Amino acid sequence: MRLVDVIAVLEQIAPAHGAEPWDNVGLLAGDPQQEITRILLTIDYTAEVAAEARADRCDLVVSYHPPIFDGLKRITAGSLIFDALRSGIAIYSPHTALDIADGGTNDMLADALGLADRRPLRLSDVKATHYKLVVFAPEDAADRIAAALFDAGAGRIGNYSCCSFRCPGTGTFFGEEGASPAVGQAQRLERVNELRIETVVPIGRVHPVIAAMRRAHPYEEPAFDLVQLAGAPQGKGQGRIGSFASPVERKQLLDRIKKELDIPALMVAGPTGGPASTAAACAGSCGDLINDALSQKADVYLTGEVRHHDALKAAQRGMTVICTLHSNSERAVLRRVAQALGEKTGLPARVSRQDRDPFQVL
Repeated sequence: MRLVDVIAVLEQIAPAHGAEPWDNVGLLAGDPQQEITRILLTIDYTAEVAAEARADRCDLVVSYHPPIFDGLKRITAGSLIFDALRSGIAIYSPHTALDIADGGTNDMLADALGLADRRPLRLSDVKATHYKLVVFAPEDAADRIAAALFDAGAGRIGNYSCCSFRCPGTGTFFGEEGASPAVGQAQRLERVNELRIETVVPIGRVHPVIAAMRRAHPYEEPAFDLVQLAGAPQGKGQGRIGSFASPVERKQLLDRIKKELDIPALMVAGPTGGPASTAAACAGSCGDLINDALSQKADVYLTGEVRHHDALKAAQRGMTVICTLHSNSERAVLRRVAQALGEKTGLPARVSRQDRDPFQVL
C-alpha cells in the first residue's frame, strides 16, 4: 500500500485540521508514493525506536510527538531524520489532532476513568476556512464574472457548486481626471444599475479568485468586499470532562487508572479518599487546563504532568490531581490506533517495545 493511502486512513482516525495551530502534524519525512509494508507506533521517535524500526523492517513510524517541531536548518548524517530518510522510513505525527479526535487520546483517558459521558474540557477556537466575496457589477456582466469566480474555485458549499446570491441596486461614481470608466463618462456623477454578487471562497483560493474577478470585470476599478467568515462550531476541543454513572471512591479510581494505562504508580495531589462524581482529563502537559476543570467543578483531574503551584491550588480546593508522567498519559492510545490501522489497511501495525517515558519511578 502506498504511503498516501495510509495517510488517508490516518486522516480518518485523526483529521489533521483539528490540530492546534502551534503544532506540527502530518507527514514529516518520506515520499507519499512509497510503498508501506509495516507500521510501528511510538510516542517519541528516539534512537532506540529508530533501531527497532530498522530491525523489524518497518517503513512507516507513526510518532505521536513530532520529531520535527521547530524549523530545521540542516539534516546531516547521524541525525535521526537523516537516517530515517536514508533508510526509507517515513515519519508521520498526529499529536494534538489525535488528542481532539473522537476516540483519540483524551477519550482514551475518559475511558480509563470510566466516565459515563463526556464533553471537551475546553472548546477549540473555531478556525476560519472561507471568505465571503461581494462583487458589484453591471447587470450585463454578472454571468461572465460569476462564471470566472466559480472556475477559479469560489462558490462551493458541501456537495453544491456555483453557489451565489444576487440582488439589484444602484451604484454611483464620479470619474476624476485620468479615469476611463467602462460605463458613463468621466468628470460627472454617474448612477448605474448593478448587481451585488455574493459567494464564498476557500482561504487557499482567495488570490486566484480575486485575479479571475479582475480579469472578467469590465470596470477599470472593480468594487468588491472580502470578509473573513467564522467557521461553524464543531463542538471539538482539548481534554474531556464528564460524570460517573454513580459516585466512585477515589482510591478505587486510582487503581482503575493504573490498570487501564498499564502503569505501576501515580503521583497524586489532594484528597485520596472519598467519593468523586465528576472527573476531567487531558493528555500530556495540561496544567493550563486546571482552571477549566476547577470552574466546571471536577472532583478529579487526570493528566500527565502539572506545575507545582497548579497542583497546590487545585488540591487546596479539594480536587484530586492525578499525574501519570507525561507520555504515560498518552501511550495507551497507540494500541487503539495500531488496531484501527491494521483493520483499515490490512498492514501489520504494532506499538514499539522500546518506547517509554524518560522518567522512572524508583
